[in-house]
Amino acid sequence: QALDDPSLLFPVSDIWNPESAVQDLLGQHVFGLHRDLYRWIEGASRVCSSIQPTRGQLLRGGHELGTVEAHTFLTETASDLEKAGFGVMLPQWWINKTFAQRLTARAVVKSPRINAQHLLSLDDIVRFDWQVAMDGDPISADELQTLAALKAPLVRMRGRWITVTARDVDAARRFWKEKAAGRTTVRTIVQTVLDDIPEIESISASGCVRNLLETLEGHPVLKDLPVPGGFQGTLRPYQKTGYAWLATLQKWGLGACLADDMGLGKTIQALALIQHQWEMGCRQPVLLICPTSVVGNWQREAVRFTPDLPVMVHHGPNRLRNNAFENRAAELALVISTYTLLHRDHDRFKTVPWSGMILDEAQNIKNPDTKQARAARAIQAGYRIALTGTPVENTVKDLWSLMEFLNPGLLGSRKGFHQQFFLPIQVHRDAEAAERLKKRTGPFILRRTKTDPGVLPDLPEKMEMKCFCRLTREQATLYAAVVRESLAAIQAASGLQRRGIILATLSKLRQVCNHPAQLLKDPAGLSARSGKLTRLTEMLDEILTAGDRALVYSQFTQMGDILQQHLETAFGQDIPFLHGGVPRKTRDHLVDRFQNAPDGPRIFLLSLKAGGTGLNLTRATHVFHYDRWWNPAVEDQATDRTHRIGQAQNVQIYKFLCLGTVEEKMDAIIERKRAVAQQVIGASENWVTELSNAELRELLVLSKDRM
Repeated sequence: QALDDPSLLFPVSDIWNPESAVQDLLGQHVFGLHRDLYRWIEGASRVCSSIQPTRGQLLRGGHELGTVEAHTFLTETASDLEKAGFGVMLPQWWINKTFAQRLTARAVVKSPRINAQHLLSLDDIVRFDWQVAMDGDPISADELQTLAALKAPLVRMRGRWITVTARDVDAARRFWKEKAAGRTTVRTIVQTVLDDIPEIESISASGCVRNLLETLEGHPVLKDLPVPGGFQGTLRPYQKTGYAWLATLQKWGLGACLADDMGLGKTIQALALIQHQWEMGCRQPVLLICPTSVVGNWQREAVRFTPDLPVMVHHGPNRLRNNAFENRAAELALVISTYTLLHRDHDRFKTVPWSGMILDEAQNIKNPDTKQARAARAIQAGYRIALTGTPVENTVKDLWSLMEFLNPGLLGSRKGFHQQFFLPIQVHRDAEAAERLKKRTGPFILRRTKTDPGVLPDLPEKMEMKCFCRLTREQATLYAAVVRESLAAIQAASGLQRRGIILATLSKLRQVCNHPAQLLKDPAGLSARSGKLTRLTEMLDEILTAGDRALVYSQFTQMGDILQQHLETAFGQDIPFLHGGVPRKTRDHLVDRFQNAPDGPRIFLLSLKAGGTGLNLTRATHVFHYDRWWNPAVEDQATDRTHRIGQAQNVQIYKFLCLGTVEEKMDAIIERKRAVAQQVIGASENWVTELSNAELRELLVLSKDRM
C-alpha cells in the first residue's frame, strides 16, 4: 500500500513477477523493495507467531487461515500488528459488527385458563416453549447441532459469518435439552422478567400472562378504574392511582405493598378497594390485621367512607369463637383484628375463606421468625396487601419478610436472599445488587411521599386525622370505677355541688384516657398501660424515621411531664416541654432551638394554653392533640402555631380519642354541631353540667360495643 496514496495496492506476489505491471511502475526501485519486504515480513511473522505463517508463505502472497486461526487474527493478532506499525485491513462485516455474535434464549408462554373464581397466582403452572436465537433470529435444533459439531468460533451460516464460543454453544444445547418445552410456575416467569437476565432475550406470552407482564412493566390495565359508587368520600388523584394500582395487582392475585407516607391516606385507598370488590359481587370477607392502637381508627374510617360495608371488630374477651366466628365472618365485608390475636386465634382465622388479607403497619412482621409473621404467611387469602410507611426499617432483610408474606418465593429462600442481596447491599454497598433488588420488588411496592410532585398539588394546606385508640384493660377498669362512683355522687347532689362533681368527673375521665399514671399519680412503668401513649409512640417513631418534626399538645401539665419522661426514654433524645410555669427567657430559648438550631429537638411538647398562641413553630409538619380541647377554635389556634405564614410544607394534624369513652361521644356532638359550635358549646365545658342524670349516664358510661 502506497503511503501517499492508500488506494494504490499491489499483491505481494506481483513484486516477484517480472511480467507484472508493478515491475514497470517501480523500475529500479523494485530491488530495494525486495530487500525491505524480507525485513518487514520477518517482523510480521514474529508478531503473528500465534497463527504461525512462514516467511515463504507470506512472500508468495499470503497464508490461508482456518476458522480458529482467523478468529484469533481478528480478535488478537490484528491489533498486535497495528501496534507494531503495520497497516491492517479487516473485513467490513467485522468492522461494522454485522456478524452474529450472541446466542440467547426466548420463551413463548401459554397462558392458563382463569375465571372469576380462580385468579392467576404465582403458584399457577404454565406451559412454555424455549427457543435459542442468534442475535434475535431463532435457530433450529439442527443448526445448533451443526454449530456444536464444527467446534469453531467463526462459522459461515445463513450467508453470513457468526462468531460464538464453544461454551456458549454447549450452554445453548443444554438449555434446549432441559427447557425446550415444559412447565413452570408463573413465579419463575415473573422472576425471569424482573431480573433482566442477559442470556434471555425476551419472554413473549399471550392472554392473562401477557397482561400480567405488561402490568409489571408499568402498564396497569385498571389505570382509569372508577371510584366505587358506595364510597362516601373524595379520592385525590394520587389516591385514585393507588386504589387502581391495588386493584390491578389484586386482579392477578398478586401481593401489593402500599408504602405511602403517613397521612397520605393508605387507609381510605384500601377501603376503596374493599368497597370495589364488594360491589363487584365478591361476598367473601377481608381480614385486616393492625396494631391494637389503630383498631378504632379503622372501625371509624370504615363507617365514614364505606358505611354500606358490614364490618366486625374481632377483639377483646367477648370476641366470637368457634363456629360462631366462622358463620358471622361469612356475612361480612371486613373483619378487623390485631397482631396479638393473629397468632392466638390463628386456628379460628384459617377456617374462613378470606377474599383478601391486609396488614396495616406491616413493619410488625419485619422479623420473619416471630409467631405473628409466621401466622400471617400461613393464612390463605385470595390476595394480600401490606400498608406501611417504612417497608425497610432496619435492613433489607425486612423487605424479604414483607415480600414473603405478599408474594411467597419471589425473593427466593432466606439463604439465597442473604447471599444474593443482603451481603452485597448491606455489607459491600453493591449498587448493582441494590438495583437488581429494586427491579425485583419495584412492581409490587408503591411509594409516595408528601414532597412528590404528583402528590403535593393534591394535598390541602392542612390535613386533619382522628386517631381512635383503645383503652387498655387497666384503663377500662379504672374508667368504669370513676363513672360508677361519680354517678352515685351526682345523683345525691344538686346546684353548684352537682356542677362541680360533673366537671371533676370529666377531668378524671380524660386523665384515665390519657394514662392511668396521670390519675393515680403513679409514673412507674409507663409503657403498655395506655392505648394513646402506645399509638403516639408508634407514630412519632415513623415521623422521626422520615426526618420530620412534630408538636405534641396536652392540656394537662402533669401529662406533659409523663410524656416527656416516656418519650425521652423511648427515643434517647432531649424533648423539651413548654408549659405555663416556664420562664419567658427559657421559653424563648426552647422555641429558638426547635425552630432554628440545626441539631435542635425534633419533638416539642406543649401545654395547650401556654403553646396555643403567640408562637411561630413552622419547622414542624406534624401536630398531635394528645387530649382534645372541646372547643375547635382553641385547637385550631394551637395548630396554627405550625400552619401559618412561613410554612413551606403541608401540615398533618392528628386528634387522639379513646373509643367508647366520653372523648368519642363529645367528639360526635361537636361534629354534629360544628357549624355553630361556639354558640352551642362555648369556650368551656359548663354546658355539660346542665345535662340530666340520664343524659350524663349516656355520655359518661363506657360503651362496651366500642371496646
